[in-house]
Amino acid sequence: MEKRQSGQVDELKNRLHQFLEKLESIEPETTDIDEIDQLIRLIDELEEQMNKIKKDQ
Repeated sequence: MEKRQSGQVDELKNRLHQFLEKLESIEPETTDIDEIDQLIRLIDELEEQMNKIKKDQ
């Protein structure tokens, strides 16, 4: 894996970790639609990054 891809994978791992931390911190009783939308956007961004890495290989 070239250095650029390695950096992209590291960034993807970092973003995934941030997503998981956010998900764990959410209280179901107090979560509003905006927070859920934010999580969905994060998932979409992670998917886009992953697809870009796959395409670059």
